[in-house]
Amino acid sequence: MSMTDPVADLLTRIRNVNVLGRKSVKAPFSRIKEQILSTLKREGFIEDYRIEGDIPSKELVVDLKYGPEGETVIRRIDRVSRPGCRVYSTVADLPVVRDGQGIMVISTSHGILSDNEARQQNVGGELICRVY
Repeated sequence: MSMTDPVADLLTRIRNVNVLGRKSVKAPFSRIKEQILSTLKREGFIEDYRIEGDIPSKELVVDLKYGPEGETVIRRIDRVSRPGCRVYSTVADLPVVRDGQGIMVISTSHGILSDNEARQQNVGGELICRVY
């Protein structure tokens, strides 16, 4: 099975497990996915993530975050830029997600950042996904 968009696969796994209310989800390892998860953790959308196993079967294990009443912290997580249609933004044009309640994950020259971090560092880049 070839996967044309591993990032979309990761987001779909998170979305599916979130709906089911499970604690964690596994996905094949890649550096970009690890950086996306690192950003989601810094911004408080996931509890934590870790890397398990060795090459070639390294996996990312994502621990999802739920509120005190068990409500999901991630209400939506959508892919913006796709392999067939990349979406870029300058720092001035970075979209604000849900009046600042959500974040845009952006691939910049400074690594993968949230829209807030990109504004602080004054860099634009490829809009990977939107989370709120």
